[in-house]
Amino acid sequence: MPPTSGDTSITRSVERFRGRTPKNFSGEALLTAYRWRGPITFTGNYVCLVGPEANRFVFANSELFRWREAFEGWIPLQGGTTLIVSDGAEHRRRRRLVQPPLHHRQVENYVAIIAETADVAIEQWRPGQRFDIHQTFASLLLRSTLHSLFGRRIAEDEPFFEEQIHILLNLLTNLPAVLTAKRRLGTSQWRSAMAARDRLDERVYAEIDRVRRGAADTDDAMLTSLVHGAEAPGDALSDSEVRDQMVSMMMGGYENTTTVMAWAIYGMLSNPGVWDHAAAEVRDVLGDRRPAATDLSQLTYLKGVVHEALRLYSSVLSLRYVAHEFEFGGRRVKQGSTLVFSPYVTHRLPELWPDSLAFRPQRWDPAGPEYQKRGVDQFLPFAAGPHRCVGADLATTQLTVMLARLLAQRSLYLPEQRIRPTRLAGMRPAHGLLVDVVG
Repeated sequence: MPPTSGDTSITRSVERFRGRTPKNFSGEALLTAYRWRGPITFTGNYVCLVGPEANRFVFANSELFRWREAFEGWIPLQGGTTLIVSDGAEHRRRRRLVQPPLHHRQVENYVAIIAETADVAIEQWRPGQRFDIHQTFASLLLRSTLHSLFGRRIAEDEPFFEEQIHILLNLLTNLPAVLTAKRRLGTSQWRSAMAARDRLDERVYAEIDRVRRGAADTDDAMLTSLVHGAEAPGDALSDSEVRDQMVSMMMGGYENTTTVMAWAIYGMLSNPGVWDHAAAEVRDVLGDRRPAATDLSQLTYLKGVVHEALRLYSSVLSLRYVAHEFEFGGRRVKQGSTLVFSPYVTHRLPELWPDSLAFRPQRWDPAGPEYQKRGVDQFLPFAAGPHRCVGADLATTQLTVMLARLLAQRSLYLPEQRIRPTRLAGMRPAHGLLVDVVG
């Protein structure tokens, strides 16, 4: 129910929200607008469809929306043929060619690589060390992604790829409209990003050329699939299409998965008993050995840790371009508007999630009393429909395996520090996440 007219603080929040520019959207502003106005709110040329009813509508009516116009500002950085800016038949063709190495059966083959990547770093940690666990796992997850999808040869250049991707992501995490303004102004940040993109492209195109000449390695599954995976000549990806898919997968492996990893560790360390419970489960299931793919389904509590991090720290918002006028909630939404929907709001609604702000991995245990089966209208960290994140299975596998290796080998302590999320697309810790190694 909306607040009464006497709730002046909420009224002021809604009025501030209505006057905001897109770059200032926040999860709390969207949540306040939802409480006050229900699932639909207009602000300028933006329309916010928020909550489970809105999610069901958006995912069930994908033909009303386009992606390219919504994310056009990202194209100079990420590429003009990535899945996030592809629509219609071209999206279906590209997704069909990108998907095979990311199918869950194929992802199972990457478990050993993921575990080995984690172990090489974790085994070097010593009691008394303090470091930024967010940045540490950013490097590990990128290396894991590079090795799993593109082979050991490329993974050995992880520091180079990380440097370029970090520069691009510092700009890419702005909303597309902000990016467009920075491009037009030719800011120093924009020029730096263009230089990083050029360095990245030179290296990536050299790898594509190597594979096209028949020099593929035995472990570069995705690169070989992208170059040679077409069933018919007309379906084949061009070099620029291969480049765009490679770069988008690298960025996703670096930014989005790393953010969830950091918050999962934070959740375990800041909630009494969670770390110990997860570590005990890992010991019971695995003993002293690394996990195999068949073990992951038995790590029920640890998977709950991953799901809670995905729930509480998913992106604040995502965008769609309204290609066709439609009606929702008795309101008309005109063609040319930009649709905003919010996983953040949905994942924090107490009417959907009892004790919604608490980090409770047990709520995901199918055998437990708190468990509720969730549809994509209530739990949408990877979106849904034809544009569901193609790397979702890889991301959750990386998170589960690396956390299992961490819990099996080390104990961490969370020192006092200022911890807050930032950014709209990926809620990374604004100042990193410091931890102490205690065992």
